Amino acid sequence: MEKLDRATHVLQIDGDKGEVQIADEVVAIIAGMAATEVKGVASMVGNIKNELVAKMGMKTLSKGVTVEVTDTDVKVDLALNMEFGANILEVSGVVQDKVKSAIESMTGMKVSEVNVRVAGVVLS
Repeated sequence: MEKLDRATHVLQIDGDKGEVQIADEVVAIIAGMAATEVKGVASMVGNIKNELVAKMGMKTLSKGVTVEVTDTDVKVDLALNMEFGANILEVSGVVQDKVKSAIESMTGMKVSEVNVRVAGVVLS
């Protein structure tokens, strides 16, 4: 896997068919969608830029997700809100497993870390 620039990576090169590239943003979207499917996760938490974009009416599926994609692996940082009453350690473990599995199965990239930061608790 060759790194082209800081936002796009080559997944596959086939002399007959061409190449397959993936943007970091796509990896972040996969991670965000996988995390929000876990029972106990109320929402993702974005940074200031993402919050301003959301207020202007545009939503981003990678809100609260930072990915670092290198030639050898992917590292993911997630910031999320948990539902009140959810077991934080248990839900975080499920999120880590689900995000890792989703990225690896959809992209073929190796995920070395999925870090979860619980930013808040939300009453459902």
